[in-house]
Amino acid sequence: MQILQGSVEFLLSLGAAVFVPVIMIAAGLAVGMRAREALSAGVTLGVAFSGMTMLIGYMTDAITPAAQAMSTTVGVDLPITDGGWTTMSTISWSWPYAFLMFPLVVGINVVLILARQTETFNADLWNVWGKIFTAVAVYSITGNVGLAFVLAAVQTVFELKAGDFHQHRVEAMTGIPGVTITHRMVFIAAPMYLVDCLLRRVPGLDRSFNAADLRNRIGILAENHVLGFILGLLFGVLARFDVAATLTLAVQAATALTLFPVISRYFMQALEPISEAISEFMRARFRDRRLYVGLDWPFLGGSNEIWIAVIWTVPVTLLYSFFLPGNGILPFAGIINICVAVGAFFASRGNIIRMIIQCTIFAPVFLWAGTAFAPFMTELANTTRAVDLAAGQSISNSSIDAPIFTYSLSHLMQVVEGNWLPLGIFLAWLLCFVLYSRSLVRERDQARAEAAAGGAPTVQA
Repeated sequence: MQILQGSVEFLLSLGAAVFVPVIMIAAGLAVGMRAREALSAGVTLGVAFSGMTMLIGYMTDAITPAAQAMSTTVGVDLPITDGGWTTMSTISWSWPYAFLMFPLVVGINVVLILARQTETFNADLWNVWGKIFTAVAVYSITGNVGLAFVLAAVQTVFELKAGDFHQHRVEAMTGIPGVTITHRMVFIAAPMYLVDCLLRRVPGLDRSFNAADLRNRIGILAENHVLGFILGLLFGVLARFDVAATLTLAVQAATALTLFPVISRYFMQALEPISEAISEFMRARFRDRRLYVGLDWPFLGGSNEIWIAVIWTVPVTLLYSFFLPGNGILPFAGIINICVAVGAFFASRGNIIRMIIQCTIFAPVFLWAGTAFAPFMTELANTTRAVDLAAGQSISNSSIDAPIFTYSLSHLMQVVEGNWLPLGIFLAWLLCFVLYSRSLVRERDQARAEAAAGGAPTVQA
């Protein structure tokens, strides 16, 4: 048992930029890729992950001082420290039973593939900590380890099904074949879908308006470098920076938005040969099946709509944190909220205006979830010494992935204590998930029918 725990901890300590390529190289070799091709694809994938991580860190380092300046100007005092996702991951892995989650997740995936209940091979095993995070909260509430793993298993199944349902839209919107997203962050797209249905009824919001449409309408002002510069300028002004600092932030934002699509191309270069090899392997053995590779979100980084929504959400989230009732967290480490932008990207089909509206509506949910999880994560951090906290200090994350799903599932058993709110929230989310999934399946089936008939797939706004 200790050997298994040590092996899992060692592999995961390598980080996504090493761990995920190792998984993909092994998968490539297993399905018959030549060793040099599998190695090349895996190393390229590692380069892509490292590049995306560097850019996000660069962007976070640029924007965080501006966010701090805004909070200082307002003079708020919120007690919960925002540790970001990296701190939450560290704390989650410090749970004594954490290493058991890895074989559970892999086992569920294998069983569902063999039972023909999923078409997704989840290579995003590094993010198994997201299931541990849910289990930690369940264990903190109930004290029942078995129940913690049962609900984490439920989350795993939902992630795989979300990967199945999203695959066609992922391929259509990114141009990368044979891949899908299995990160729980897409769960928030389910309630966003219902909001988007309403927004599409508003005149002017029912038409396509993605980054390409924006460039066609306003020309050079919508080019990545110019748009990033403008957004950086606006944020510098909001932070009351001096001229030099404002211009510096503008150039940094321009740099980030210019390089994100460049890095994204490396994901395509790495993933295409691996996904083709896996598909060919499946076709040879199961003529009626195709297996898709489930990944973390960074391969979506070439979608400019996501970054426009991310930058928009920064000042919006800060303003909410100052005045939102029930909020106790000041967003810093989690200020770059990829989760809300990715959810809005899929729910709104890349429509920038609807994405911005969705991010504005759902940003408070992340603050409430961060506040709700602070007691559990603080207790675990203090118990395991995974993070050094000062006396009385609380810690959480202002951009917890899938806040509605994660909160409601992890708090579900509070119903035995008479708290029916988590159950009500979970059932509402589940209804949204079913309706959203049906829309994704209809879209996929329609595209396949049109392709079979020789027509061009219908493009939806």
